[in-house]
This record gives sequence, C-alpha cells and structure tokens, in this order.
Amino acid sequence: MIYTNIYHTPDGFDDLTMSSDGTALTGLWFQNSPDQKKHNELHVDENLPIFKETCRWLDIYFSGREPDFTPIYWIYGLTPFRKEVSEIMCTIPFGKTRTYGDIANQIAQKHGILKMSAQAVGGAVGWNPICIIIPCHRVIGAGGKLTGYGGGLHNKIALLKLEGIEL
Repeated sequence: MIYTNIYHTPDGFDDLTMSSDGTALTGLWFQNSPDQKKHNELHVDENLPIFKETCRWLDIYFSGREPDFTPIYWIYGLTPFRKEVSEIMCTIPFGKTRTYGDIANQIAQKHGILKMSAQAVGGAVGWNPICIIIPCHRVIGAGGKLTGYGGGLHNKIALLKLEGIEL
C-alpha cells in the first residue's frame, strides 16, 4: 500500500506531495511538475508519523534553516550508480552547489577511471524520487547554468534563493 499526504509550501513554491510505504518516506515531489509522472501509483491519503516528521523537516527548511535531522527514507529501484550519485548529492552543503561534471569527476576519481559521463550523472540526479531532502536542486550545469529540474525550474530557482545562492 502506498500512502500520500500534502505539504503546503510557502508562497513562491508549488505544494509538495509525500509518499510512504507506511514506515519510511518513499517520495517527495512538487505537485503539477514533471516529477509527478514518476509517482502515479494508486495511493491512500493518510497522515502517518513519517509524514509528520517530514513536515517538521520541511517547516525548518522553508524557514531558511538547515534541519539537523533527516526523516527516514527508502528509495526503491536504487542501482549502485544511482546510490553513489544520491550519496554525493547528500554531501552538498545547504547554500552550496555542485555541477554534474564535478560529481562525474568525483565518481571517476573514486573508481580510478579517466572520465565519467556528466550526462549519466544528470540521469541519476533526475531520477531522484525524494526532492529537497536529497538535494538534487543543488546540482547545476557547467558555468552555473540552471538546467532542467523535475520539480519545475521555478521551484529550483526558489529553493536556491531560499538557501541564499546567488543566481
């Protein structure tokens, strides 16, 4: 069974939908965004403890502060490459960005290979089912370019501004 709940964001952002398997957070995405297509499963609206914890995290985040905890989450369909990219995204500090190329270079160096595709990294970043908490919005294109964002480019810009990132 998939459970969902809505988080009402501050002005300037689309509201968020949260999903859970009943225990852990399994999805977090902006409503009416391209990401919503990834989450078209049948679901039951419910207010679970994990949703309350996620709302608390989001309340802190949207107040402009970095939360000091992370809600329990589980990512289904996580390949080793996606896991590696997700783990790197989680190390990007609040208020900072990294490029797809930076992440590709980090992975290449770790594996002792000459080059890793920034496009492949982009695919893994774009696959992320839990936005904001796994901060895919902090990954940008070369030269500071704001490339596509599954949550909608206007939400990405608003998230980066919230974190004090100059665009």
